[in-house]
Amino acid sequence: MFAAASLALAVSSTAFAKSYKGAEVYSAQSQLHGRIEMRMRMARGSGILSTFFTYKNGSEMSGAFWEEIDIEVFGKDNARSWQSNIITGMGTRETSEEVHTADVSLADGYHTYALEWTPDYVTWSVDGREIRRSTGNQVASLRNPQSLRFNMWSSESAEWVGPFDDSVLPQHQFINWIKYYSYSNGNFELAWQDDFDSFDTARWSKGDWTFDTNRVDFDPQNVTVKDGTLVLSLTREGQTGFNGDVPRDEDTGPGTGGAGATTASSGGTGGAEAASASSGGTGGSGAATASSGGTGGVGAASGSSGGGAPGEGGGSGGATPDEGSSDEGCGCVAAGASPTTSSWAAALVVGLSALAMRRRRSRG
Repeated sequence: MFAAASLALAVSSTAFAKSYKGAEVYSAQSQLHGRIEMRMRMARGSGILSTFFTYKNGSEMSGAFWEEIDIEVFGKDNARSWQSNIITGMGTRETSEEVHTADVSLADGYHTYALEWTPDYVTWSVDGREIRRSTGNQVASLRNPQSLRFNMWSSESAEWVGPFDDSVLPQHQFINWIKYYSYSNGNFELAWQDDFDSFDTARWSKGDWTFDTNRVDFDPQNVTVKDGTLVLSLTREGQTGFNGDVPRDEDTGPGTGGAGATTASSGGTGGAEAASASSGGTGGSGAATASSGGTGGVGAASGSSGGGAPGEGGGSGGATPDEGSSDEGCGCVAAGASPTTSSWAAALVVGLSALAMRRRRSRG
């Protein structure tokens, strides 16, 4: 078993030969259900995707049942559209893509994205507004813990993401923070938060693989932490890394409270069914109280389930807003379906999974 783990890990780090390099970050621990919130500014450019997704490790292995939940922002059309998706199944995989359009470019400012996953439903929200809610058999088939992942890549499917234009490179995805809320008996409770003041190697690892239809190799050098921000880059070969200035996030508050969270402190946002929102906060839909200047949250589900090809799985800011950025909410609406730590045992699982990543998530 030790030899197999070592071999798998060694093969997974073999150099690749693609002309473009992307980035993927994945969590060491997997989670069953919960609410995940992240504050992100996405990339712009036709053919480019910047994402967050959850993924059952080993789904790509022969004979395994696939489990994945996606947020994928398209860089085409000024980065104003994004796709929500669930992928499940063995052999022929079932997908349920929906494409949503924002009122503003998701590359011009930071927005708070959230996935809420329970045994009964999955929801996607942006800036406190619920955009989509999925229930039924596909949600019920999400039965196993999933890792948390960000990635930035380029699909070869022009009909899906637009023709690739490498003149816009380099491009970057900026993640200010991520929060994970555990789920138990109908309630969410904050379990941990990462403000990316450093790259926590106990929590995260960097991908070094690729897969079919992916124009890029994932290169660990395209994962950078700078100024309290996780930066994923898409570059040409030989030009990896990020040396620029991190765009500042105009939101200097403590972020959002999860649905069912007990409180949202001053300046924060309580999720749906939050018990209270204190001074200056925003109570979520169904909040019991919103005290001293707080307001009730909003959210509406939209869109219907659709078929198509499977999608692919990804510090506090300063006080000065970016020009053209917005924290007023993304105004997303449904726009129709897309066209298409340490133990040796753990090392074996991670190693074998990393080896198989070279062929995972093909759109074929």
